Amino acid sequence: MALTYIFGHKNPDTDSICSSIALSYLKNELGGKTIPKVIGNINRETRFVLDYFKVDLPSYLNDVKVRIKNIKFDKKAFINEYSSIDDAFKLMQKENITAIPLVDSKKLLTGYVTLKELARYLINGDKIRIKTTLDNIINSLNAKVITRFSDVIEGKILVAGMKSKAFKDTIDLTGEEILIVGDRYRILDYAIDSKVKLIILPLNSKIEDKLIKKALKKEINIIETEMDSYQISHKILLSNYIKSINTNIHPITVNTEDYYSDFKQMMHKINHTNYPVLNKKGECVGLIRLTGPNNYEKQKVILVDHNNLDQSVDGIEEAEILEIIDHHNLGAIGTSIPINFISKPVGCTSTMIYEMYLEEKVAIPKTMAGLMLSAILSDTLLLTSPTTTDSDRIAAIKLAKIAKVDMDNYGKQMLKAASSIKDMSIEEAIMNDFKIFNIDKKTIGISQIMTMDIEFIEDNKDKFISKMNKMCEREYYVVVIFVTDVIKNGSYVYYSSNAENIIRDSFGLKSAKEGTFLPKIVSRKKQMLPNIMSTIEGDTI
Repeated sequence: MALTYIFGHKNPDTDSICSSIALSYLKNELGGKTIPKVIGNINRETRFVLDYFKVDLPSYLNDVKVRIKNIKFDKKAFINEYSSIDDAFKLMQKENITAIPLVDSKKLLTGYVTLKELARYLINGDKIRIKTTLDNIINSLNAKVITRFSDVIEGKILVAGMKSKAFKDTIDLTGEEILIVGDRYRILDYAIDSKVKLIILPLNSKIEDKLIKKALKKEINIIETEMDSYQISHKILLSNYIKSINTNIHPITVNTEDYYSDFKQMMHKINHTNYPVLNKKGECVGLIRLTGPNNYEKQKVILVDHNNLDQSVDGIEEAEILEIIDHHNLGAIGTSIPINFISKPVGCTSTMIYEMYLEEKVAIPKTMAGLMLSAILSDTLLLTSPTTTDSDRIAAIKLAKIAKVDMDNYGKQMLKAASSIKDMSIEEAIMNDFKIFNIDKKTIGISQIMTMDIEFIEDNKDKFISKMNKMCEREYYVVVIFVTDVIKNGSYVYYSSNAENIIRDSFGLKSAKEGTFLPKIVSRKKQMLPNIMSTIEGDTI
């Protein structure tokens, strides 16, 4: 079963985190294999909640882009550098590849050989000398051992094709020869006395016991094969180490952690056909080909508390979205196949997940109840927000009972833990709960700060405005901050300088002023965003 990631939006709030954890628990109880993730820094409130119920923070998910490790590349396509050319060629045929990476005993890449190098060797290579293991020779010739004393064989190939007397008279054996000779007693005897490196008997030629005993005393290697002398003299060349024809000591490689999209761009620039694949340890794990299947399984994901591309994890367009559970307006995420999309006009995603527990008849543990309760209280501002529904209220009451907490006292503790922003930088305060929206091809940013510390905002008003103005210079049409005071049931509004008329018209003000208090404006989803959207869209009509 493939692993599925469950996560909320990039600027995660308590609902985003708690819903991810609670849904993952539910899915796993139903037989799934899921992991909750976070894709941004958590805020103080969420930290308080996790600490209170002793739940670990989910691990960070940087992106869901397709990486090389997700690609079905040729994972067996590499060979030890001391293997034979013959074995390398056979592996290339088996894997249907035109090149093969070479590795050492630790699987570290040492080179790369293509069919072109192999053909060049067969045509122009050294046809006389051999340096390889006896095992490589035995395998290449399909030979049998008569006597064996060496692991490595190095020498020059010599075929005893002339008469015995002529051979002894004209050939001065130095002990460096790999002698191919048939059932010829005098030459075999001469070769053994000369201590040649290796004697190869063609056509399974017989050798007298007397000569075998002599070869054993002088530690001479002897093997026999069904091949004839001509076949042996050509086939034995393929027993050489594959590293002997390696001319690509530093080939271009890719890493299993590299993005597939980056790899495709590199392929078009370099225009090579094959690329060795390395893992994090630098070990070679295979070969990826320009002409290979290169198909892959997308990372499976479930989205909670968002359904907008701009708010989701990087690379979401490359993932397979299985399900979306959200309570916001519909965004711009599309899928190639139908999915389970649960969207309800409730105040919190966790309210919907609570109802899923009931539908599936899965018992809710105390910790999961505490997390879902916290999310509901956070998103509905202790059930006072206009987004609050009867479903939210019912879920909160039931979950508080399971979590064994006093809902009012716990909710105030939670908001108090989240309200102080004095030790935050201006940017941290703005981005703590910042969401991006696209309205009529215009990108706007809305930050909501829950705090009772309005004095800090006022004292640093110029810095906040300056920061928002700089954000607008880079990428935003307008940026707005709503500082929400739960006790006063309203929000103070601050905005980039170019948004003065938009704020005035959006909230029916005679004139806009930085820090204006907007009574009963506490919901970004139902009040702040819709009002601003209506004004901006009206300006374009």
